[in-house]
Formats: sequence, structure tokens, C-alpha cells
Amino acid sequence: DQLADDVAGDDVGGIAAGVMVDGDLVWARAFGWADRGARIPMSTSAISRTGSISKSVTAILMMRLVDQGIIGLDGPVSRYLPAVEGFADPRPNAVAITFRHLASHTAGLMREPQWPESVVGPIELWEKRILESIPLTAYDSVPGARYQYSNIGFGTLGLALSRAAGRPFIDLVESEVFEPLGMTGSAFIVVGTELESRLAAGYAVRRDGSINAEQPAREHAGRGYKVPNGGVYATVADLGRFLGAMSGVPGLRILSEESRLEALDVQTPEDPNQGYGLGFSIRIDDRNRKIASHGGSVAGYNAHMAVDPDARIGVVLLR
Repeated sequence: DQLADDVAGDDVGGIAAGVMVDGDLVWARAFGWADRGARIPMSTSAISRTGSISKSVTAILMMRLVDQGIIGLDGPVSRYLPAVEGFADPRPNAVAITFRHLASHTAGLMREPQWPESVVGPIELWEKRILESIPLTAYDSVPGARYQYSNIGFGTLGLALSRAAGRPFIDLVESEVFEPLGMTGSAFIVVGTELESRLAAGYAVRRDGSINAEQPAREHAGRGYKVPNGGVYATVADLGRFLGAMSGVPGLRILSEESRLEALDVQTPEDPNQGYGLGFSIRIDDRNRKIASHGGSVAGYNAHMAVDPDARIGVVLLR
């Protein structure tokens, strides 16, 4: 009822919602419009952009490569991507950036490059945009000192993983995460593929209340470097399976138990009961229950997922 009321209240786009138990979707509903112009109702199988939920996917790819012995979690990223030594304003005698630093937002980097063009350009050029952005991205603190959310940090992580494995990043995610988990509605490129018919349109509401469908539609072609940190499209059911994997559901285990638990452990130094793990926000409540979550927001789309990995119960919202 709450979701139905919310969608009726703004009457712009739609919401797909689902509840996962043991990796299976046990409840799902769709509200509003997948395409308000064509009057196509929202569907529970609709594909949406997930924004920064992509960071969770990139972090789990990282842990797959750790399990395979391709990288070490605390190894220097510069071993595979020497360009990271070009980040601006390094502090004297600071430790080298590691994969753990990038995946936990503790690398000490600014949120974005000081270059507006970094987020402009087709998806095919995202690696070039990362390399161009690195010298235009400054340190704000030393690696390991504090939590500092960094989009460019996660973009850099994705490129470093690709270089370490010797394969394109998108191919890696498809073969190491999407395919083994049966995430058949998930991709980095949807427009122009067989998945396009299921794509929900995105709508951005301007300050004057008018609706902008053009910018969200344009961004399907790419947002510059923002692929490992914001490029994933998915469905409610697919993200439910992903949360099932993070809950250790037997049929969805793509990580060693050690790596799964490491990703869900608070890695940031400020508070042991609340912070960021490896690709997930982590909160431990007063009854010692752990909730792992992530949100995402890009032009025309909002997304959120949360899971209690011990109870193996999760929720997903795609708007």
C-alpha cells in the first residue's frame, strides 16, 4: 500500500519491488509506468539502471579474483595499473593504494575528478576516461585513514581488476558474476540488445516540476568513466539472487566463505558497528543483527537493496 500510494502521489514513472528469501523472489509487485508516454505498465521483470549498486557487483568480482589467486586484497593496485601513481597531491610517505582501500572507500581520494568531461562520453571510452581522470583527481587524506566515498576510486578499481585478469571488465563481470548467478536480465549495455524491450524508461523531475525523459535516455549510451561504479542494469529478481549469494545460499555460492564474510565486515575505521565493507554499507543493530545494503541514483532512476545475510532475507526496490 505504501508503494502504491507513493507512485500514485507523483504519477511519473514506476517502481518494481521484491522480497528475497534464500535467493528466491517470494514476493514481487510493480506499480506505475514502465513507459508513461506509451502507457506501458511497470513490470516485475522490468530492467532498470541500478547506479551505485554497481559498486557491490564490482567488489564481488574483486573477491572472485582474490579467491582465484589473481590479486591479493592488500596488494598494491599499481602492480597492475601503474597509472594510479599519478593521482594528484599524494601525501609524503603515504602507503600505496591497495584493492581493499579502493573497495572500502578508504583510499583517501576525492569523490570525483576535477574535470566535468570525465562523466561524458560513450561506454566504449570508459577506460580512456579513467586514465585521463587520474591526474585530475587529488588525494584528500592518506590511504587507510578514513572513510571517503569516491566514485572515481571505484572506477579505477574496475580498470585495475581488468588489467590484473587480462580481460575486459564487462566480460569479467558477465562471466564471473552474472552468468554463475543466473542474472539473465543484468547487463552493462541494454539499448540495441534483446533486453531493450524490458527496459523501464527513466524520468528526471526538474525543479519546476516538469518531467525530463531526454537526459535519462541519452545516458544509456554512456556516462564517461562511470561503468564499474554505476553502469549495471538489473531486475528485482537478479538482485535478489545477488543478495542470495551474499547470504551464502548453497546454490548461489560464487565466493569462498572467507571472502563472503570479509566483504560484509566493516572495513572503515570510524565505527565497528556501522560503516562500509567491500562494496556494501554495513550496519549492526542493537540486537547484533547485520544489515548489508547499497543504494544507487542516476538520471531518471533510483535503486536500493538490503539484506540480512544471516536470515537470508533481502529487499530490492527499483524506481
